[in-house]
Amino acid sequence: MLAPSPLAFRTVAELCPRYIGATTLRLIHRPTRHLTTSPCKRYSQTQQPKMLHSANPPASQKASDQPPPPSHPEKRIFAPTGGSSDPGHAVQYAQGTLSESDLQPTPTEQFHSWFQSALASSVYQPETVTLATASLPSGKVSARIVFMKELDSRGFVVYSNWDTSRKAADVASNPHAALTFWWREVERQVRVEGTVERLSEEESQVYYDTRIRGSRIGAWASPQSKVLDGREELERRVEEVEKRFEGQEKIPVPPFWGGLRVVPEVVEFWQGRQSRLHDRFRYTKEGEGWKVERLSP
Repeated sequence: MLAPSPLAFRTVAELCPRYIGATTLRLIHRPTRHLTTSPCKRYSQTQQPKMLHSANPPASQKASDQPPPPSHPEKRIFAPTGGSSDPGHAVQYAQGTLSESDLQPTPTEQFHSWFQSALASSVYQPETVTLATASLPSGKVSARIVFMKELDSRGFVVYSNWDTSRKAADVASNPHAALTFWWREVERQVRVEGTVERLSEEESQVYYDTRIRGSRIGAWASPQSKVLDGREELERRVEEVEKRFEGQEKIPVPPFWGGLRVVPEVVEFWQGRQSRLHDRFRYTKEGEGWKVERLSP
């Protein structure tokens, strides 16, 4: 059997000079030995630009071995995917595993280990956490992004305004809260459920002193979550506080501002796995110790 000749690449202009300028030029791609009829005749019959393909279609035209995603034109967003690597399908997690032998005796020790790993893996701001609270008796839930600023033997500490904010009103009626950390770069999630307690003024002052001056002024100036007439009102408040503490390097922590500790009762560690068969372990407080259980994904 004769080996096929190399593929010949010619433009319509090269093969049919009289059609130069008649239409947009396309690439003709066909083995030379198979051109048994005049390409000019073929072109003149249709008077339309055409691309002749080799016997095998390009990879982009081959049928996928996966079904296409369903079409839902009435939905604004439907099943967003992980990108172009596997269009139409959810992103897969394959960076790590988690087994019971990997776990530390307490959830705070385990969290510290994972937090250090997140830092080493260049996770962006791993202290970022969603704080969820709920008011009683309505049971309405609210959530917001905050920063965990401390982890101690008792729990997880965040700082905020505890007078006028929505979360302040929630915890005043319901001393339960939840935290959720999501570290995309290492495909890990940590969920915390527990009760809340305020830090003392002395404890809050220690952290408050680490903030830049503008942030310390802002804590005094902003009645968080209250309605403003405009940006000018906030800026006027800031000017008033700046004048109040002019020349003072040491600014006292506001009595309505400070730390809130979430004392954990339940902590879950989640490691993403392929096909949504994730590894999940839950620590549950039992007396002075912790019960550890693997959960179904």
